Amino acid sequence: MDEFNFNRVLPEEVGISGKTVANFVERAVKELDSLHSFMLVRHGKVAAELWWPPYAPEHPHLLFSLSKSFTSTAIGLAISEGKFKIDDPVIGFFPRKRLPDEISDYLRSMTIRHLLTMSSGHGTCSMEGVKRNKFKGDWVKLILSEPIVHKPGTRFVYNSGATYLLSAILDTVTGEHLLQYLEPRLFSPLGIKDAMTEKSPDGTHVGGWGMSLKTEDIARFGQLYLQKGKWGDQQLVPESWVKDATSFQISNAHAGQLDWAQGYGYQFWRSQNNAYRGDGAFGQYCLVMPDQDAVIAITSGIQNMQRVLDLIWEVLLPGMQPAQLPPAEPVKMISPCMPKATGATSSTLTAQLNGRSWKLTENLGLFNQAVFRFDRKGMMLELKTADATETLAAGYGEWRFGQIRLENDPARKYAASAGWVSPEELNIAICCYEQPYNILLKCMFGQDKLAMEMKFNVTFWSGAWPVINGSPSP
Repeated sequence: MDEFNFNRVLPEEVGISGKTVANFVERAVKELDSLHSFMLVRHGKVAAELWWPPYAPEHPHLLFSLSKSFTSTAIGLAISEGKFKIDDPVIGFFPRKRLPDEISDYLRSMTIRHLLTMSSGHGTCSMEGVKRNKFKGDWVKLILSEPIVHKPGTRFVYNSGATYLLSAILDTVTGEHLLQYLEPRLFSPLGIKDAMTEKSPDGTHVGGWGMSLKTEDIARFGQLYLQKGKWGDQQLVPESWVKDATSFQISNAHAGQLDWAQGYGYQFWRSQNNAYRGDGAFGQYCLVMPDQDAVIAITSGIQNMQRVLDLIWEVLLPGMQPAQLPPAEPVKMISPCMPKATGATSSTLTAQLNGRSWKLTENLGLFNQAVFRFDRKGMMLELKTADATETLAAGYGEWRFGQIRLENDPARKYAASAGWVSPEELNIAICCYEQPYNILLKCMFGQDKLAMEMKFNVTFWSGAWPVINGSPSP
């Protein structure tokens, strides 16, 4: 394989039929909430790739906890460079002021290995203390101050705080943040550009979540691991680290779900069928299948993450043959896209509502005024605070693109479409195409009344904001 560009081939050339791939895509569209991209690499060649517009190859996608596997790789590289050892105690990397006032025996015995295997001894994710502190303060001290109820190394508990500590240790020892450290060692050789990540208040890259990469970047990372850390003529990651990181290191059988109960390595999950993966919330996958010499990269916005893997095992895995298949007629594959808003392009109320200002209440303090503006091809919604205005543009049956803050989060790039489902109800479909989030904003107009409902396809909470009510501004 060319170390900088995947070759594109017909599926039959790498032992899987176009019909099998089409069947997988068709079932994914039918059975899953929302896939955003899919790439199948076999024998180092791209056999299938598909994006659900407005998701596209050039757009990065938020990885959530798939970020952890990249942090693990950085730790492996630092160990190979002699920066520290895998069994070094965690508290030895931080000055006394960053440690709890009392250091328990369990905390004293916690090592880098325990952080890598999610066996730090915490009873729950150690980010809870950071959340209680509203993500302010010294995250290292807050994480290490959480109760350690198990002897480190004895019990798997999924723990994003452990991964943050790994990133903080890397900072402390190398003087470089996570992405800075990975740039010359991993990203540049793989041809990965413009990687992004979230940071803690002191600038530490969070490590356990928050990275954004393109789908092909995910596939390249998986291919590197499939090739045991080698890329072209370079051994980018030690083969021994690849083996250990992706092997069974600790049991997680109590997790209960099939592919989340096959064992855990160093920030990699073991999977069924002798596969392993990095994955992130709402269906971000880098699945490596050594027995089939295959890598699958997927981004999505789904709640049922096991179902994605089930479809791979049910449809793609049986279709992977050891030899090239006879040439076949190209299969007509459906061209999926994210759903746009449906409905009419105008309402009998349009003229009355155009430019009208609404005073908003019950909106969590984010916006206090809304103004709707309409034209023949779409509309704009201006959401105002005391000192700023956020504008959402949507086309009737077509995407309009922009950037907006709809919550107390950084601005999101979006594509939006709109349609009148009745003279009194305007629906706006918002696709945040660098994230898993797709939002349906319902705007219902009554006699001097406005009600706005905002529902997300996937969230870590209930999925719907309280209804935002409005009344005409004077």
